[in-house]
Amino acid sequence: VQLQASGGGLVQAGDSLRLSCAASGRVDNAVGWFRQAPGKEREFVAAISWSGGTVYYGDSVKGRFTISRDNTKNTVYLQMISLKPEDTAVYYCAASAWGPSRRSADFGFWGQGTQVTVSS
Repeated sequence: VQLQASGGGLVQAGDSLRLSCAASGRVDNAVGWFRQAPGKEREFVAAISWSGGTVYYGDSVKGRFTISRDNTKNTVYLQMISLKPEDTAVYYCAASAWGPSRRSADFGFWGQGTQVTVSS
């Protein structure tokens, strides 16, 4: 499966963005979002099960970001509100062969990433 992340951009602190992760085909497993800022390790953002019934969030985004999916469109979304400068990073979506996880090692299929830049 191939994943294509989109929706990134340059916004101001407090603004909102919605990222999309479109799959080339049906994704019968969990999908996650991770991010990586320059000079930092990849960080878990959110993950969602195939049914959407199980979701996980990283502590730094809990309450501000919402992950969802539309399996009829093979697309997973990441709605981000109240963005902060520390949210600046390249955001990657990834698919797992198993259930949702917070570990990047559990995700075997990765998209190319989309840049999110939040100015203060």
